Amino acid sequence: MDTSALIKRYIYEKGTDDVIGWMEDADMIGTALITRAEFSATIARAIRGNRLPEAAAIETLDEFRANWLNYQHIAIDESLIARADGLAVSHALRGYDAVHLACALTWQELLGAQVSLATYDFEMREAAQKNGLSLPV
Repeated sequence: MDTSALIKRYIYEKGTDDVIGWMEDADMIGTALITRAEFSATIARAIRGNRLPEAAAIETLDEFRANWLNYQHIAIDESLIARADGLAVSHALRGYDAVHLACALTWQELLGAQVSLATYDFEMREAAQKNGLSLPV
């Protein structure tokens, strides 16, 4: 699950109900380690942009951080970054989107089972499908 999907679990917006339903049905939820920093940065931008009151943001971050250990974290190493490098070029993805995609593909290979990648990024959705991942939302 990338940050664009996971944020919907904590801030109600279009797609929130889908994400919550998918998370409830999932056997396990995995995300890249970078999601933690991306999530916090998204909340900080929401505060600066007056889209989220500071008190609500702190509560959201506290809830997210409390749940963080419940998610499977896909470690990022040199081989994963090399894979993301290739995915970024072949699919014209932004850097962190390529890292999320590389994590999902690596996780699918390690599990030996189909992995669904939850994302609300159009380019990443297309790249995920082209690389054999399913899309739950």
